[in-house]
Amino acid sequence: MKRFDKHILICENVREEDHPRGSCGRQNSPEIRELFQKRLKELGLSSIMRANKSGCLDACEFGPVVLVYPGQYWYGFVKPEDVEEIIQSHILNDKPVERLLIKDKRFNRDNNGTKPESA
Repeated sequence: MKRFDKHILICENVREEDHPRGSCGRQNSPEIRELFQKRLKELGLSSIMRANKSGCLDACEFGPVVLVYPGQYWYGFVKPEDVEEIIQSHILNDKPVERLLIKDKRFNRDNNGTKPESA
């Protein structure tokens, strides 16, 4: 039996300031996680939907990165002001926020759940 209907992972990995791939933890991801947690609690959803910090999701160049399960939806360049839209559209109504989805083939699978062709 599943515990959560949706699980939101927010990368908070911190790399050196001058790392070429960047670092989600240096780009407001802790604030983004706190906003998700606060809103889920306010909406009375924290018992069935969970927002957690994550270590590196290996999508550093798209940071801050948010990953939503089920479905494995990868959001990139997320800003604090995007949190409410993700909650209202995707978390509550199962409509991913297209403009924030990472378009790189490495982070998307087709509808059959198979791996995409190599990028």
